[in-house]
Amino acid sequence: MDHREPRRHGPVLPGVLVVLALIGLVVVRDPSGTGDRLRELLGTEQRRAEAVSVPTGGGSYQFAATQPDSDEPVSWNPCRDIEYVVNPAGAPAHWRQLVERSVATVSEATGFRFAFVGQTDDRNFTDRIGALGRSAPVLIGWADEEEVPELAGDVAGVGGAAYLETSGRWTYSTGMVVLDTDVFVDLSPGAGPRAFDLQAAILDHELGHVVGLGHVESRAELMHADNIGRTSFGTGDLRGLALLGAVPCG
Repeated sequence: MDHREPRRHGPVLPGVLVVLALIGLVVVRDPSGTGDRLRELLGTEQRRAEAVSVPTGGGSYQFAATQPDSDEPVSWNPCRDIEYVVNPAGAPAHWRQLVERSVATVSEATGFRFAFVGQTDDRNFTDRIGALGRSAPVLIGWADEEEVPELAGDVAGVGGAAYLETSGRWTYSTGMVVLDTDVFVDLSPGAGPRAFDLQAAILDHELGHVVGLGHVESRAELMHADNIGRTSFGTGDLRGLALLGAVPCG
C-alpha cells in the first residue's frame, strides 16, 4: 500500500477564504467588561515573565495579517486563555493524544495558554462569531470534502482565525481547524512508525494558522503550503510563533 505523505494546505490558500468570509460578516467592537480588562492589566507583569524568547538565526515566517497601518501581527490576547473544543466525529481513536500534543507544541512556541473546554457536537467551521461579537471557542474537528469542499484534492487540513476590533486594534477571538478524515485514516498507526508524527505535523501546521502564521515559500519551514516531509516547526516558524506571543495584552 502506498502510504505517501500528503500535501497540506492551510488558510492562506483555501482556508483564508473561509475565514475572510466570516471576518467580512462580523467585525465588531469587543464587548468585554471592565472587570476583565482590569484583571488583564493586573496580570500583565506575570504574563510577560512567561513570554517565549524569540529564537535567533535564519528561517522565514509570514504573518496571516497585520494591524492597520502597522507591521505588527494580528494575534491573540496573551493575557487570556485560548479556549478550544473538539468534535471527535470521524477522528482517529487517539485523537485526544494527538490534539494534546499539538496544542502543547504551539503553546510552548508562543507562550499562549490553551484551555480545553470539552467535546462538542458543533460542526460550524465557518461561523465562529455570534450575536454582539460573542466568540465561540476554537473548534477542532474532522470532515470530508462533501461536508467541507475546501478539503478536496490533496488538502489534508484547513485552519484559520477571525478577529474582533477594539479601538482600531485587531485581536483574534476564535478560529477553527478541520482535518481530512480520509487522510487521517490513511495515516493510521498501522501505516508506519512516522504516521503519528505526520498526523501531528498536519495539526501543528493548521494551529500555526489559527494563532496567526501564514504560508512561506521555504520548504525548511512547517508552514510551507505543500509540506511533504517535515514533521516539526522550523527556525523561521518558531521565530514567528514567538513574536505572535509577544504582542501586548489588550
